[in-house]
Amino acid sequence: MRTSFRSGRGTCKTFRLLLEVGTAQKPVLLKRGLSSTIKEWLMSAEYIMSRGNHQVMLCERGSGTFETATRNTLDLSAVPVLKQLTHLPVVVDPSHGVGKRDLVAPMTKAAVAAGADGLIIEVHTNPEERCPTGPVLKPDQFAQLMRELKPIAEAVGREI
Repeated sequence: MRTSFRSGRGTCKTFRLLLEVGTAQKPVLLKRGLSSTIKEWLMSAEYIMSRGNHQVMLCERGSGTFETATRNTLDLSAVPVLKQLTHLPVVVDPSHGVGKRDLVAPMTKAAVAAGADGLIIEVHTNPEERCPTGPVLKPDQFAQLMRELKPIAEAVGREI
């Protein structure tokens, strides 16, 4: 069983909940709050780990900004910053980060180049049915993206 925990605007400051999640002893995917700084995000992870659960992964999925061209502003600079500040794995969710199907592939490539340890990419056989205006890729688009990621990963010393 996987545990996914979203640190939304208020949730990453809901310390009681973070402490409770820390007792779960299950892997936790801690998504960055839409208005959270990197320091606040890391402190949320510390709250979870303070209860003994060190199975925490950080997920960059974009921050809320004044930009309107995308759903959120995917902060890929957070990846190398986090790699310097913590031992925790860093996952990037470009699908939700940008909110546009045609931007998922370039942002995924950039995430790999930036050093992401993992990716969350939504795939569906009928994305128009699943999410008519959303960033869901079709299986063939996903397969093509994975082929294109291989040389990028190799160039930065990573594997796909």
